[in-house]
Amino acid sequence: MGKLNIAVHTPALLGEGPSWDAEHNRLLWVDIESYKVHVYIPATGEDRTYDVGEHVGAVVPYHGDEVVVALRSGFHTYNLLTGELQPIEDPEKGKDNNRFNDGKCDALGRFWAGTMSLKNESKTGAFYCLEEGKPVRTMFRDVSTSNGLGWSPDQQTMYYIDTPTRSVDRFDFDLAAGELTNRTSAIAIPEEFGFPDGMTVDSEGMLWVAHWGGGRVTRWNPHTAELLQQIEIPADQVTSCCFGGPDLEDLYITTARVGIREERLTETPNAGSLFVIRPGVKGQKTYAFGGGAQSDTK
Repeated sequence: MGKLNIAVHTPALLGEGPSWDAEHNRLLWVDIESYKVHVYIPATGEDRTYDVGEHVGAVVPYHGDEVVVALRSGFHTYNLLTGELQPIEDPEKGKDNNRFNDGKCDALGRFWAGTMSLKNESKTGAFYCLEEGKPVRTMFRDVSTSNGLGWSPDQQTMYYIDTPTRSVDRFDFDLAAGELTNRTSAIAIPEEFGFPDGMTVDSEGMLWVAHWGGGRVTRWNPHTAELLQQIEIPADQVTSCCFGGPDLEDLYITTARVGIREERLTETPNAGSLFVIRPGVKGQKTYAFGGGAQSDTK
């Protein structure tokens, strides 16, 4: 395993939702509480920020300079060049105490994303699927903090985290229909690891889980529930991770500053930064919304 480095030194309040935009060789990520989309370009080390004016839970590539964002007010396209937001649909119109959290696209370009309460209420959120040109589908309700998701390399399993359950769940996934069935728990996260947050699945089908309050990213075998590897991060609130770089060998890790006491922030000054490491295994690619140029369906 390579050395842990800081890709972007920044005090993000709630860094989250990284996704690799292969078309432009850049990493898209968000700072939910600062209402910002970040675009990090590894070749130059530049990190650009775009204020979208409200909580932004996730961002995914779309085409050209347009991305799709899951905002507090629902799904939108966002043009990075003009700053124009175009609403697609808000499946939680009227639920003012909720916001979108983590989300990503499947191999056919459907955007899966879930919600959570802004007031720490239990089971007020839901999990949604947005397919281009179709109405948003509600996949299931009674979600407390919709978080990490990812797919097995054969696209037959979807993994999903509702943070307070401390469980990584598994669904049978029908890619053609975009349907989920047979929800079971794959991994129970030990209490001393903090809470499971964002997640990615590598090319070997192993799960990488970020730990809120746990200061680490862990790698698990979802078939045996065995813990394979741990990466310690000098930030307590580790929020998500995804593979990027030309060969998908770089694991990017987002962190947060919210919920940490002042004296602890002094001890962990890089909390909120974007970290990167080469863990020695490759990731799967990030799919763009709408199944555009970046995706294939084999």
